[in-house]
Amino acid sequence: MRWRTPGNALDRLRTPRRFPKFLKAAAICTLVGGLLSPLSQAAAAGASATASNDYCGGQCSDILPPGENGNATLADILLHQVFGTQPKHAEDQLAPYANLATGYSSLTDAKINTFFNDASFGVPSDQVASTEKPGGRGDVTIVRDKKTGVPHISGTTRYGTEYGAGYAAAEDRLWLMDVFRHVGRGQLTSFAGGAAANQGLEQEFWRNAPYTEADLQAQIDRAVAGAGARGQQALADVNAYLDGINAYIDASDKGLYFPGEYDLTGHKDALTNAGTIEHFKVTDMVALSSVIGALFGSGGGGEVNNALSLLAAQSKYGVEEGTRVWESFRERNDPEAVLTVHNGESFPYVSKPASPQGAALPDAGSVTREPLVYDRTGSAATAGATGTSVKAATAALSSARRGMSNALVVSGKHTASGHPIAVFGPQTGYFAPQLLMLQEIQGPGISARGASFAGLSMYVELGRGQDYSWSATSAGQDIIDTYAVELCQDDYHYLYHGTCTAMDKVEQKNSWKKTLADSTPDGSYTMRVWRTKYGPVEYRATVGGKKVAYTTLRSSYLHETDSIIGFQMLNDPDYVKGPQDFQSAVQHINYTFNWFYADSQHTAYYNSGDNPVRASGVDAEFPVWAQAAYEWRNWDPAANTADYTPTSAHPNSVDQDYYISWNNKIAKDYTAGSWGEGSVHRGDLLEDRVQKLVAAGGVTRTSLVKAMADAALADLRAEDVLSNLLKVIKSSPVTDSTAAAAVDKLSTWLSAGARRTETSAGSKTYADADAIRILDAWWPLLVKAEFEPALGTDLYTAFTANLPVDESPAAGHGPTGGHAGSAFQYGWWSYVDKDMRAVLGETVGGPLTQKYCGGGSLASCRDTLLSTLKDAAGKTASQVYPGDDQCSAGDQWCADAIVQRPLGGIKHGKISWQNRPTFQQVVEYTSHR
Repeated sequence: MRWRTPGNALDRLRTPRRFPKFLKAAAICTLVGGLLSPLSQAAAAGASATASNDYCGGQCSDILPPGENGNATLADILLHQVFGTQPKHAEDQLAPYANLATGYSSLTDAKINTFFNDASFGVPSDQVASTEKPGGRGDVTIVRDKKTGVPHISGTTRYGTEYGAGYAAAEDRLWLMDVFRHVGRGQLTSFAGGAAANQGLEQEFWRNAPYTEADLQAQIDRAVAGAGARGQQALADVNAYLDGINAYIDASDKGLYFPGEYDLTGHKDALTNAGTIEHFKVTDMVALSSVIGALFGSGGGGEVNNALSLLAAQSKYGVEEGTRVWESFRERNDPEAVLTVHNGESFPYVSKPASPQGAALPDAGSVTREPLVYDRTGSAATAGATGTSVKAATAALSSARRGMSNALVVSGKHTASGHPIAVFGPQTGYFAPQLLMLQEIQGPGISARGASFAGLSMYVELGRGQDYSWSATSAGQDIIDTYAVELCQDDYHYLYHGTCTAMDKVEQKNSWKKTLADSTPDGSYTMRVWRTKYGPVEYRATVGGKKVAYTTLRSSYLHETDSIIGFQMLNDPDYVKGPQDFQSAVQHINYTFNWFYADSQHTAYYNSGDNPVRASGVDAEFPVWAQAAYEWRNWDPAANTADYTPTSAHPNSVDQDYYISWNNKIAKDYTAGSWGEGSVHRGDLLEDRVQKLVAAGGVTRTSLVKAMADAALADLRAEDVLSNLLKVIKSSPVTDSTAAAAVDKLSTWLSAGARRTETSAGSKTYADADAIRILDAWWPLLVKAEFEPALGTDLYTAFTANLPVDESPAAGHGPTGGHAGSAFQYGWWSYVDKDMRAVLGETVGGPLTQKYCGGGSLASCRDTLLSTLKDAAGKTASQVYPGDDQCSAGDQWCADAIVQRPLGGIKHGKISWQNRPTFQQVVEYTSHR
């Protein structure tokens, strides 16, 4: 077969019989199927001058590892597997990103772009690597720069601009886009293979968004119809974008330079080129949006787990005291919690009602999780596959959603230049290639550079405009409620406003066969969801002896595409001219995000999301009866619309002295859907550093990047809790030699800054490695010994279902896998902190209802800590770090290390742990339009 370059010596490798044996075992697994690197383009004679509409003065930077190039031909994959070669621009942003962990201490403004890209508009003429006219069109040009290969799309017509954006997206992420449109439809295993990770991924997402093709189309129709001229423009943009994607599919198919995963998964024949790469259509955009919204933009849920822990508390302590104990652990509005909007303004949302109404708590022992998977055959019927389903269901139904992402924004009043400075970005996990892609788009009504999710890049979603930048973190406020629908007739009928109504059965049948990419044996199953007007059925139980189904209703359900209007506005230079315009734009985004803004004069913040107006007396923490009196106000079940809280009720701010966010509590009285917003949160790592910078004044880009990078290496448990643990232990002399040695090591590490950092760049060995090992082993032991004796095993276990005890860097993160960088978002650090201070006799705001450690006795608590510390000190590295598919047992550095999870044939090396955004901007504008 011929290749894009005739006579290529690799032509013969297209025959699958010549594939190396290891390729036949390569799984597409972990998050999806494989991805590839797009074709490298020939250098062109044309040049693009730096844009004149750039007001950042060379002080905008960004980074997105591993690299822009995310498509690889079959030849690229084989060369990589045999010789270790990397396609051009597949990993050229990985080393600069990784090197900040050891290079930030000597950072200067002049060195920032050693670790970041220059994010100025345009490409200097001597830096143009290639130009092309996609599809031979005269109204759009794609220029790629030499350093990173990022596409800079410029169009003279709106259609041409969006056509170019689609073409560039397909060049850089076609296979990834194809994978995720199948994830959104619950069809990943049939498309990419039956690997366990593929099964878990499609089950986790489809459970919460079991849409039919008609549902997907209806979303488009409603979004367009409800948004006037902007809605019509959005649809036109999407269609032009799709035309560009499909033009690339046709060109790459004809030229034989499409992603090699299509060969490896059997969609294309490597010898004859038989097979089809399906064109993209409008409903694919909805499927993609549903995945991204579920991953990063939906807060709440977990009401059944909340009910179970409340019942356990009431069983242990009685109703009144049990409720008080439960509330103390829930920390709905903890007075010691770090806040993003910290000016004292209150934004009440889902507060505890004075007289709760409509609660539908289950009878003890009656709750069962609704099955999703039926009719298993072959490899789908193994114990491993069943276990995967359990993990996927647990992740899908938990309120502990890995929000990730952080932001540090400082007002110009406190900077050296007098201009605001921002360092911000989303933590989206690490993949090869990345879920996000970089681009610049310039055309009629569009002027932006930044990151977008692959397949949704008709607009820049996080990035910069001509004289402003914006970013987001996951907010997590509660937009999901659980309803108890009373059953009638049988298990598949329920009462709706007094009428016995049939549930709607939605099924997705998937089957797979072994392929060169995925050696999982043949198998199949059916995913089945029963839908009601109150959402999909997630559990079954009895309430007061009545059989019920618990359903989950999400305000963004059937509305994932509505947010397109907000993103369109953010890209429009004629719309966003200041902080108020920015806030107006993001108000059109129904994902639960914290949005941040900076230009040369102002900073701003706004919390987005469709927050439903709940019936008076409804406590959103628990299931309520599916009755008219307890429904969202003016709720229309056909369209899933309701009354939403006004924009003024959403936390918002302009020109606060500074903003920090790391998925922490947003504002006073604004309750999040998840647990863990107490006295110690990873947001404190940013708050403490930025607060000191602002107090000193003269903040610079360098000092703010340093603050972020230093927090990225901090162990939250050590920095904010360990000192009190040691204070208890040192309340009397430590005479045991093992414990004393451990205390010395921990104290030394704490004095050195409590960072998890290498001894030197590339050493792959932690400084203070023993202290880190001891704390990693000690934390779960001390938490259990501190709290379980008083709470009892049942209640302790129930609370750990609400909030995990620990989240070390080595922890897994649901669909984003382990080795994902993000750490310390969820854990019992606040509980331990409050309890230690109480035992020490210190003042505690929002205390727990009792002293738990040692029954409140300082001496007994000290004994508990010493006993567990000795046990921890005695654990070997192999016991603490047991190894996984990436690391051998005992390899501490590797256990923490970040892995760019391969979604195809191209892999990258591990990098040392950092707890920071995947895509990140550093911006300081010098002027304004």
